[in-house]
Amino acid sequence: MTNKAEGMYDVIIIGAGVTGLAAGMYAGRLNMRTLVLGATSGTEQPIGGVITLTEVVENYPAFIRLTGSELAENMRKHAEDYKEKVTIEEGKVLEVKRHDERGCFAVKTDEKDYEAKSIIFATGTRWRKLPMKGAKEFENRGVHYCALCDGPVYNGKVVAVVGGSDTAVKEALFLAEYAKKVYIIYRGDKIRPEPVNARRVDENKKIVVINNTNITEIVGDKLVSEVKLDKKFEGSDALKVDGVFGAIGSTPLSELAVGIGVKTNEKGEIMINHKDSSTNVKGVFAAGDVTDKDFKQAITGVAEGVTAAHSAYQYVSEIEFVCVFDDKLYAESKAGNTE
Repeated sequence: MTNKAEGMYDVIIIGAGVTGLAAGMYAGRLNMRTLVLGATSGTEQPIGGVITLTEVVENYPAFIRLTGSELAENMRKHAEDYKEKVTIEEGKVLEVKRHDERGCFAVKTDEKDYEAKSIIFATGTRWRKLPMKGAKEFENRGVHYCALCDGPVYNGKVVAVVGGSDTAVKEALFLAEYAKKVYIIYRGDKIRPEPVNARRVDENKKIVVINNTNITEIVGDKLVSEVKLDKKFEGSDALKVDGVFGAIGSTPLSELAVGIGVKTNEKGEIMINHKDSSTNVKGVFAAGDVTDKDFKQAITGVAEGVTAAHSAYQYVSEIEFVCVFDDKLYAESKAGNTE
């Protein structure tokens, strides 16, 4: 593909988790001039995204078992194999602008500005923070959101995981490798892990599940020392713990997309056509955890990323672009005053 403006990319992919890297790989394969940007305002996720913080991945085809970092690194190497077409950078994206009549986009980062004919948002999510009293005050002083990052500090100690999803259970299983006891505290009737992880919890004598219970307050001095519960457990509404790990879901990082008119649902997820990963804005596509897909896994995000790249390729191939970003020059060209 040729570019009518110097420095113009066929596609800029915002987000460099496995979804964004897969999209970058496939865009490179389709001979598109591609830029993958690794961070967005409000997150400091590394290249590879949140899966790099996962100790074990066992549900990605072709790999019986590997670490999240290994999977992300494999994705990155595959994208970079198309080195003539694909560039991966870590600049934090601050703003995306759409030039309505020109069919192009400007992307501003903390280091430089870029131009593109199409955009793919693969921005993912951020961890939802715990809402109870004390959670903010004790963040990084006993309150955490990543067992792989902070779990080893609690060797021989007692910790609690808040949440009942498969993610929460996997956090508890990892923490049990270090802590002497791990409580899973969940507001619902029953935790909801995948069957294999449910079995692992049942077999792990270090893990205790407390259902139908909420933490009302996190208490401590310099560090967390206990949590208050809304119902008694073993005769007390206070539970002695050294650390609390939140695993109550995530919030989609869709602010940049909203800024150019992309529609989101009530959860803030980008609404896409699930056949082609397109949004309501022409030339804008989205994939992965930031979208309104219910089932969110690395493999589903990768599939959406590839779909988005193919759709961007079709869009760029079919549209005639007038990509002039100087407003005065553009006005003159519209009036027929330039050669």
